[in-house]
Amino acid sequence: MKLKQLLQSIEVENNIDLSGLEVTGISYHSQKVEKGHLFVCVRGYKTDGHKYLADAVKRGAEVAVVEEIQQDVDVPQVVVANSRKALAQLGAAYYNYPSEKMHMIGITATNGKTTTSYMANAILENQGHKTGLIGTVTIKNGDQSIPADLTTPESLDLQKYLNDMVKNDVSHVTMEVSSAALELHRVEEVDYNIVTLNNMSREHMEMHGTFEKYFEAKSSLIRNASENSHAVLNLDDPYSASLVDQTKAQVISFGLNNNSGHIHCKNLDLTTGRGRFTVEILKPFSASGIDYKPSEFFVELAVPGLHSVYNAMVAITIGLLSGVSIPTIQKTLKEFTGVPRRFEFIYEDEFKVVDDHFANPGNINVTLQTLDFMDYNNLHLVYAIRGQRGAVINQENAEVVVDWASRLGLKEVIATRSNSHTTPKDEVTDDEVQAFLDVMDKAGIKVHLYDELPDAILEGLSRANTNDLVLLAGCQGMDYGAGIALDRLNKENVEVK
Repeated sequence: MKLKQLLQSIEVENNIDLSGLEVTGISYHSQKVEKGHLFVCVRGYKTDGHKYLADAVKRGAEVAVVEEIQQDVDVPQVVVANSRKALAQLGAAYYNYPSEKMHMIGITATNGKTTTSYMANAILENQGHKTGLIGTVTIKNGDQSIPADLTTPESLDLQKYLNDMVKNDVSHVTMEVSSAALELHRVEEVDYNIVTLNNMSREHMEMHGTFEKYFEAKSSLIRNASENSHAVLNLDDPYSASLVDQTKAQVISFGLNNNSGHIHCKNLDLTTGRGRFTVEILKPFSASGIDYKPSEFFVELAVPGLHSVYNAMVAITIGLLSGVSIPTIQKTLKEFTGVPRRFEFIYEDEFKVVDDHFANPGNINVTLQTLDFMDYNNLHLVYAIRGQRGAVINQENAEVVVDWASRLGLKEVIATRSNSHTTPKDEVTDDEVQAFLDVMDKAGIKVHLYDELPDAILEGLSRANTNDLVLLAGCQGMDYGAGIALDRLNKENVEVK
């Protein structure tokens, strides 16, 4: 591609004659540079791509995009204000703006992005569309899938994936959009047809610093949406609801508790843990050539949890906006079995065992609220304390548990540091343990603290009586919990009193 043509997609801050130059590709990692590449020096949280420009030139880079001219590097350097933003713009231009050629759906939330994305993808696929999926678990291009490294890929990689999908005749793409992706301009040049924000709670403070900055990043997906797109907003969440009049997009709002929006979830039954409810279209709207008038239809979910009901409401709305038939939506959600570790029933016999991510106050609140709807005798909570996330998040997580404790009859908690099941970046510190213990002690809740995850899980299972519920709760440390619990249950036949 002619370099001059490519550079028309960015704002260049210096005068430089690059006429006649061509590039064979773009790279931002020096070890992936090939001869004739344009190398973009991006700044990260831990390193700075400018340090690797000399190495990139040795490997064949013939021109660079920089934020500051690098001395003693013999290569033309194009100066920009923000090289991450420039990388996104260059990538989109290089691959000829692939997102404009497909039906693009961007899903963000503190909790539920993955499940909602998979639900929406399943609905679209069952309608007969060839789909793409970009998220935490996998990158799916039609029938092909590869593991994902990031929730949302770096901008250049994202544009390549989208271009590959265009070549593969994919028509609809559902993608998780993380706050990091929004702040770091990874999705800068994605042209969305539908954007959604389901919920907001404290998370990723180590990256954003304050909740206000986190919300600013997250909400930019909605605020920056075009007038040609739809924004799906949850009126039960105050942060999502606050964006109703903060976007050019056509807003379609929904609620369970709030029935002032376009779509309402009524007659919710969660007694078994799996939602059954009626979707009520309250206000008419049009999309994909279909006029939706006030009406209602029944939905039965295969996946458990109150949060799954909210996720389903987003996926249902995406389906309607994409022209999917109501019977297809109903059938898909009745068969959709979910994503691992999102309020997942891993054992249902004399007693039940639920495995849940239990990551932050918002996620924990919805999980415990689901338990309040359910029928069981006693709750046994096995909690893996979060590591390397600071004392504050562990204090806040504990406070949510305390808020629900009396209602759920929770007087004791089994906690673990998961020493052998965490990496150094997730290792639980003494301060994090103490923050959790202090909140529990103040509330009069007894904590049985174990260093090792298997010991804590065995304690929880051994306490379970008929019709009880054991909740394996937590993030990194508890990722191995289901396997440990099932191995114990299957091989040793835990005695049920």
